[in-house]
Amino acid sequence: MIHEYYKELQNNQNIRENLSLLRSECKDPQARETLLSLVGDGALLTGLLESDEPKVRKNAALLLGSLGLLQTAGSLFHAYEREQTLFVRSAYLTALSGMEVSPYLEALKEHRDALLAREIPENEKKHVNEELRELERIITAAEGITRHTFVGFTEPQDFLLATNREQRGVTLEEVKAVSASVRRSEKLHPLGVLVHAKDVRPFASIRTYRELLFPVRTAQPVPEDAVGAAEAVWDSNLRELLTQSHRETTPFYFRLEIKSHMPLDKKSTFARRFSAELERLSGRMLVNAPSDYEIELRLLEKRDGGYACFLKLLSIAPGRFAYRKNAVAASIHPATAAMLVALAEPYLKENAQILDPFCGVGTMLIERDIRVPAREKYGIDIFGEAIRGARENASYAGEKINFINRDYFDFTHAYLFDEIITNMPVRGRKSKEETDAFYGRFFEKSAGLLKADGILVIYSNEQGFIRKQLRIRSDYRLLAEQCIREKDQFYLFVIQYKG
Repeated sequence: MIHEYYKELQNNQNIRENLSLLRSECKDPQARETLLSLVGDGALLTGLLESDEPKVRKNAALLLGSLGLLQTAGSLFHAYEREQTLFVRSAYLTALSGMEVSPYLEALKEHRDALLAREIPENEKKHVNEELRELERIITAAEGITRHTFVGFTEPQDFLLATNREQRGVTLEEVKAVSASVRRSEKLHPLGVLVHAKDVRPFASIRTYRELLFPVRTAQPVPEDAVGAAEAVWDSNLRELLTQSHRETTPFYFRLEIKSHMPLDKKSTFARRFSAELERLSGRMLVNAPSDYEIELRLLEKRDGGYACFLKLLSIAPGRFAYRKNAVAASIHPATAAMLVALAEPYLKENAQILDPFCGVGTMLIERDIRVPAREKYGIDIFGEAIRGARENASYAGEKINFINRDYFDFTHAYLFDEIITNMPVRGRKSKEETDAFYGRFFEKSAGLLKADGILVIYSNEQGFIRKQLRIRSDYRLLAEQCIREKDQFYLFVIQYKG
C-alpha cells in the first residue's frame, strides 16, 4: 500500500488523502522505513509545502516530521514564515520539533514574542495557542529549562501542611514543637494544619504531613468554567508567591491537577483550556508542561460549587523522603508511615530489636528508626524486587537494615524481637476464609518471634480479623487502636504480646 499511495503522489493524484494515509502507515516502523527509501531527499514532499490547498501543506509538513528528514528543516522553517493560514502554522513547528533548529532559533523566539504581544481575537485563540505551545516546545528543547532556586519569602505567608483529617492533631503538635525562635501562628484546617510564617523550611522537614501547599488567594471565586477559572487564578497572589520566593524570573513550567467529580474526558478538556488561557494571560510566564514541571496548580472542587486553588512548589528541596528511590505497587506512602510511627511512639523503645515481616521497600522500618532509633532491624518480604529496592532505599537513608527475601512463615531467628511493625498485605483476591486463616497464622508466627511484653504495630484494613484474634488469644492485649483512613477503613493497632 505504501508504494501505491506514494506513486499516486508522484502522479499528482488524491494528494491530500494519500498524505493522510501515508502518515497513518508511518506509525508502523517497518512501513516508515519503506517510505523513507521511496522519498529520498524529500523533494516531492517539500514541494507540496507550496500547494494552494492548506490541508495539503499541513499534511505534507506533518509527514516530513514523522519521517524525521532533517535536511528539510530549512524548507519547513521558510514555509512556516510565509504561512498565512492559522490552522496550518503549528504543523510546521510540530515537524521542526525533532530537527536541528539552531539556525532559526532567534527568529522563532521573535515569532513567539510577537504573538505574546498581540491582542488575540477570540476566534483565533485556539490556533494561536497551538502555535505558541509548539514554539515553546522547540525553544525549550533547544535551550533547556532554566530551573528556579527557592530562596524563601520576604513576608510571612500562609501555607498548608496537608494530612489526614483524623491525624491533624499530630502534625499540629509537631508544628508547635518547631523552635520558638521561628515566629509563626498555626491552626487546624479541613485539609491539615494551616501555618502562617515567613520561613517555610523549618516546617518542611516535619515528616507527618503529606504535602506542603500554598493557598492561592483569588480576588473572586474560582468558577467552574475553564477560561473563567484561569482568569480568577491569574488575578490572585500567584505571581507574587512565585516571584518573591525564587531567584530566577524565567518562565515557570506548571502542571494542573483537578480534584473533582468531573468525568475524565471533560476534565481533560477543562485542563487543556485552562492551561492555554493561563499561558496567554500570564504572557507565558506560566507554561504548561505536564511531564517536566516545577510547580503544580491544584484545583479542589468545593461543596458549594467552584474551586479552591493551591500551589505546590517542587523547587523546595524534597529532603524528607529523598531516600525513597524505589517503590512497588503496594508501597506505603512515607508520610503515612511517619504518621503511624508518631502515633505508636509512646509504645516504642530505643535500641529495640525490630522486625517487619512484610517490609516491601523498607519504608516502615526506615521511618521507625528515624523516629525512635533501634539497635537491630530486620525486613522480610517474599517479593524479590521489593527487597532489592529496600536495600537501595536503606543505603540512601544511611540505614543499616538486614533485608531477607523470604516468606515470613518460613523465617527463623536466633533471638526474639522487641517489636514487630508492619503494613499488612491487602486481601486482593483472597476469600474471607483465606484472609481469616492468614491472620491466624500471622498471630501464631509472631508469638514465636516476640519477647514477653513485645509489641505488635500493625497497619491494616482488616480490623475484623485482628479483633477476632484478640478475642480468641489470651496471649495478646490491645494497647491502642486508631482509624487512619476512614474511607477505606485502614486502622493502626498497637498490641502487646504477654508471652
